[in-house]
Amino acid sequence: MKDISFPGASVGPNFDAVGGSVELHRIVGALLTYGVLIAVLMIVVCAVGWAIGSASGSWQTAARAKTGLFVSLFGAVLTGGALAWANWLLHLGATL
Repeated sequence: MKDISFPGASVGPNFDAVGGSVELHRIVGALLTYGVLIAVLMIVVCAVGWAIGSASGSWQTAARAKTGLFVSLFGAVLTGGALAWANWLLHLGATL
């Protein structure tokens, strides 16, 4: 049997099949943007708190600010990588 391939044809998910998918993409994009902005602002706030706590000799404040810094850094990485991960999964699903 001969393999038939069509140039320019691709198989992928049909996001237009769901009503309101354009609005959904905008909402998700806005939420990801706000999430990354808040996480980066928390990184700055926690870094300043860690510096002030260490300079003043308050080890409890420095320890809590350090924990907050690592949590917000993880949140920024997770939020920033969510879109790349979703695109990777969509690409992987299209190749199966």
